[in-house]
Amino acid sequence: MIKHVESKEELNEILKSGDVLVDFFATWCGPCRMVAPVLEELDREGAPFQIVKIDTDEATELAMEYGIQSIPTLLFFSEGKLINKRLGFARKDQILELCKK
Repeated sequence: MIKHVESKEELNEILKSGDVLVDFFATWCGPCRMVAPVLEELDREGAPFQIVKIDTDEATELAMEYGIQSIPTLLFFSEGKLINKRLGFARKDQILELCKK
């Protein structure tokens, strides 16, 4: 299930749980709206990682902490460590490649 996160504490707890893909997005962003159904499809298919969405307009402190300057930004974490990063729209195969350890 895709989780929407607004607090640093909640995100930190999730990041400790294993492999996590974080999508920094905004509701008004066209490319963000294009990547959303791709993430939903991955979630439905049982992606081997947790998917977390963070609205940069609602969680500005989190966006600043992670240095988000353009959206969408996808960050892949494993056991709390940043493994990979992608800016802009990504297809399903690109997201899966991003999330390889």
